[in-house]
Parts: sequence; structure tokens; C-alpha cells
Amino acid sequence: MAVKPVKLIILSAPSGAGKTTVARYLLAQDPGLEFSVSACSRPVRKEEVNGKDYYFLTPEEFRNRIDQHDFIEWEEVYPNHYYGTLQSEIDRIAGKGHAILFDVDVKGGINLKQLFQEQALSIFIMPPSVKVLKERLQQRSSDAPEHIRMRLKKAELEMQEASKFDHILVNDQLSETLEKAKVLVNKFLYGKS
Repeated sequence: MAVKPVKLIILSAPSGAGKTTVARYLLAQDPGLEFSVSACSRPVRKEEVNGKDYYFLTPEEFRNRIDQHDFIEWEEVYPNHYYGTLQSEIDRIAGKGHAILFDVDVKGGINLKQLFQEQALSIFIMPPSVKVLKERLQQRSSDAPEHIRMRLKKAELEMQEASKFDHILVNDQLSETLEKAKVLVNKFLYGKS
């Protein structure tokens, strides 16, 4: 395996809990923190850009990359919807000497924490309730009702995994959640709040 970076920040949450909003905020606060672009095999959403939001692969391309051992972790989240972290992405950011920020699903977050252990800070973004999460997913308007039902069922299981993370932030008031995340990350990366 390639040289591991010095510090990693892992953000995980059920879909719609706000982890991407937290990730964007943290990246805007610290130029020494760089986003690890995950790979996935789901369809591109209207505002997403290949290579910026995700590396979009077909399910067949994703499975081929698994066979080639290109991923340090991967998961089939839904049938034929794979998500994973490419070793080349870790190497790219580590080569710059930057800390790495991951915005990954819950299983991916647990896998990364197990792999990198003390080099990583793992934060679980918890929705205030399943009801609020459902409202957020419906407002996002990117998923059909049956996909929202699937995501909610999965979210309930994922929320049971929160204790496997270093910290749990309940995203009830976004401004407070952002500030708490910033404090945790600054303490981990620089020993300050």
C-alpha cells in the first residue's frame, strides 16, 4: 500500500443528513484540507460534475476496478450502485502534503476508520429524527418516492452504527453543526479549537 497521509477527516451520515454541506464548509475554512473524490456507479444528478463530485463509472467499470484492486474500500450500497475510495485519490492528495476530507457513506466511513485508525478523525452527522430526514429528502427532489423509502429504511440501520465513530453531531441547527465540526477538525489537525 502507498504511503498513508498524515491526517484524515471522515464524514459519514445517512443520505440527506447534511454531510456534504458540512464537508463543503470545512473545505472552505482550510486550504490545507482537500476533498477525496469518491467513485460511484449511480446516475449523475443534474448539478454534479464528473471528477469533482464523484468519478462516475458504469457498474461494469466499477466491478473491473474492484478486480484490479484500485479501491482501498468499496461497497455496493444499492443493487448496481457502488461507492468506493480509489487508492489513486489518496495518493494524489497525500502527494501534496494535504489532510484528506472524506464524505462517504456509513459503511465506507467505518472501513476507512478501521484502515487508518489514529490517523483519522471520524464524525457521524446525525439527523434530528427520521421524520426530519424524510422531509429533507423530499425537499431535495432528486429521488422518486420509492427511492426515498429505500433511503429511509437504510438510514435507520445506519443510525445504529453511529457509536462506531469518534464523534456524533446532531444536525438540528446547521450553523451550530458547522461550528462544532470546525472545532473538532481544528483540534484534530492542529491541536487548537
